[in-house]
Amino acid sequence: MKSVSVITVNFNQRVVTEALLDSIFSKNRYQPIEVIVVDNGSKDDPVPSWKSKYPAIKFIRSNANLGFAGGNNLGRKEANGDYLFFINNDTEVTEHLIEELVNTLDKHPEVGMVSPKIRYYSQPDTLQYAGFSKMNFYTARTACIGQFEKDKGQYDHLTGETGYIHGAAMMVRREAIDKVGVMPENYFLYYEEMDWCEQIKRAGYKVWVNMQAVIYHKESLTVGSSSLLKEYFMNRNRILFIRRNATFFQRFIFWPYFIIVVAPRNIYNYIKNKQWSFVRVLLRAITWNMANGVDSKNFGYPIKSIS
Repeated sequence: MKSVSVITVNFNQRVVTEALLDSIFSKNRYQPIEVIVVDNGSKDDPVPSWKSKYPAIKFIRSNANLGFAGGNNLGRKEANGDYLFFINNDTEVTEHLIEELVNTLDKHPEVGMVSPKIRYYSQPDTLQYAGFSKMNFYTARTACIGQFEKDKGQYDHLTGETGYIHGAAMMVRREAIDKVGVMPENYFLYYEEMDWCEQIKRAGYKVWVNMQAVIYHKESLTVGSSSLLKEYFMNRNRILFIRRNATFFQRFIFWPYFIIVVAPRNIYNYIKNKQWSFVRVLLRAITWNMANGVDSKNFGYPIKSIS
């Protein structure tokens, strides 16, 4: 039996994280696993009380918010599993989730990473993710298959290769990580798992979705469904992803498309909705990419102000 390290990151969400941990202990039947929780610089340190409440779990405390990739990479350093299951703290597992994902990696050595079907926790019959379409590198557009649709099994036949895994729940083969390196930390939030997918695919692995494995996701609890933080990093990192992964010709097409089509459309919608500050963060996202290299860890956002 392959061992699994379950890694999750907490940031100011003690109750949410505890709900995930309780679901792992009450529903998961797969063994052997270890559970690693990284506290990513929460204002109030929950680790001391957690160590008493959950003695079987390994807790790591970071004094700073390292972002999505940075927090998960900190957990990876302490992980001993053959397979590493990176899972958002705002999710809850189902009984056969880990077992199904392990079976995928066991039976298909060409697969480097796999995600389960994701449903919305607040609407448990509704899909959030059933795989991704391939990326259009000229526009940086991809489609999340099945999102917002009632799950009637209409996509269950899609088990197999997909465009991208989903960062909320992704099991990764250790040897793939050893080969390509850890998740890139210069995104801070959004697109880092897609960049990681590209690296793993270039290393010769396939990326899968397993539609027989199911997880429930309480989406956007961390940053909100609409926020300055989300808007900034979604735009900044969309551009950065193309800069890091597209060909010269694809980038040559993408930049005019984003400046002439995407930015004016977004600005129009911001003004229409009286979201004046969103205009500022969009412009900041664009100028950051013009001023910084593709490996810069200058996030261009006051990270210390996030709470």
